[in-house]
Amino acid sequence: MFPFTKMHHLSFRRALLILILGVLGGSIDIHACSMVYYVDPSTGKIFVANNEDYWYDAKAYVQIEPGSSKEAARLWYGWDQFAQGGVNEHGLFFDAAVTPRQEIPEGFINPKGRNVGDEILALCRNVEEAVNYLEKEKIAVSEGHMMLGDGAGNAVVLEWVQGEIRIVRMQENYLIASNFLLSETDPEDIECPRYRSIEERVKQLGSGGAEVDLKAVGNAISGAVQVPREDESGRVGGTLYSTFIDITAMELVLVPRLDNTKVLKLDLKEEFTKGKKKKIKLH
Repeated sequence: MFPFTKMHHLSFRRALLILILGVLGGSIDIHACSMVYYVDPSTGKIFVANNEDYWYDAKAYVQIEPGSSKEAARLWYGWDQFAQGGVNEHGLFFDAAVTPRQEIPEGFINPKGRNVGDEILALCRNVEEAVNYLEKEKIAVSEGHMMLGDGAGNAVVLEWVQGEIRIVRMQENYLIASNFLLSETDPEDIECPRYRSIEERVKQLGSGGAEVDLKAVGNAISGAVQVPREDESGRVGGTLYSTFIDITAMELVLVPRLDNTKVLKLDLKEEFTKGKKKKIKLH
């Protein structure tokens, strides 16, 4: 289990709740996901986090797949037998978010019917291998982009725009993505409030000598969550789950539907050495 003490656990929950209360109001956007990859410049520790915003009636779950001689042990989260994000035993992480529709490169295809996220985590050890795998398989996404990060401090966002592959590389010690095309947007012109919220908090991490840990990184992205709301038909949507992963220590915290009473904590090293397939329902 995740090695939080009771005090740390309560502190994580209170901090998350405060930030959730701070974003009340506004209309819901079920495709308003957000993600961040962060390297602590003082310690070299690596953290990733994301908010998955979608309909609350989705049957989301966590899937743990054992390793073999050909495949890495891995954990992913999503629904309908499709990984929306995850991490493997080598520290390779991926997540994705919806963007405006674009023309993909000639000869490439959208991965309809394929669990590409699981394929990447099973067959790749780092960012370079994952990028090469997607190019070899001629896989592109016409209405989204993908973040890849690894345990060596490398991170990119892949975008397929105007018929070409674009790789947006981490320039500082963090990389953030939400729902606009990074390669098409000047940093000075970014208007997405969720992106700006995360960026502002990420830049403050470690200030004044404060420790950078999973709780601190979780707080940085929690300001971008969406509280549940109904649409005109009565269907409820919002942040379906938030994930916080310490890549260096291989530890995960997942908060389903902003419900701090149902926090899932996993020691990934322990889970990956069990050699057992496991499904954890989040509904």
